[in-house]
Amino acid sequence: MAGRGALVVPLSVYVKGDSPVHRMPVGPKLALVVGFIVLATLLARTIPTAAIALAIALSGYAVARIPWKVAVSQLLGAVPLLAFIAIIQALTGKWELGITLFLQILASVIAATILTLTTRVSALMDTFDRMLAPLGKLGLPVSTISLAMSLTLRLIPLQVQAVREVLDARRARGASASVTAFGVPVIIRTIRRSRAMSDALLARGVGD
Repeated sequence: MAGRGALVVPLSVYVKGDSPVHRMPVGPKLALVVGFIVLATLLARTIPTAAIALAIALSGYAVARIPWKVAVSQLLGAVPLLAFIAIIQALTGKWELGITLFLQILASVIAATILTLTTRVSALMDTFDRMLAPLGKLGLPVSTISLAMSLTLRLIPLQVQAVREVLDARRARGASASVTAFGVPVIIRTIRRSRAMSDALLARGVGD
């Protein structure tokens, strides 16, 4: 069972469990998630097919036995951001494309976060290291690359969290709907987080 902290932190928190998804080896699990995202991107090109992809992704919560509060908190963070994308598409006259993208990207985000919810970061990095080991013979910085890949997965939910924080702040101030008022704070928070992470990595000697 997940602790109380896992229920209040929206995304990317490892949730302890003994589900089939938790027990699955990291390599096959990672391949399954990547394969799902690729297939969803290539095949889910209409509203019905994108809806099917989303339904499959949502079923992953049940299979992984993720607490419903954690699952709902993820959707509360992701939906506003993706709805914003859909609205932009609708304003250009491509409302069907907007809905399709909304469903398609949400399915992919859910798949990625299920991976992080059921897999420890250390296990992911070990898997990336083994996968990239042959490239190390060519002089490539395997450890740095695996760290970057792990951080990419970690930043997906953090970005959604930034959107949620902006929306909560706007509601608290009673601000009116505005694309600029929504987009600018999200961009600023993203840049600040990127700089903070960069400084932290440099302080630990990563990237020297």
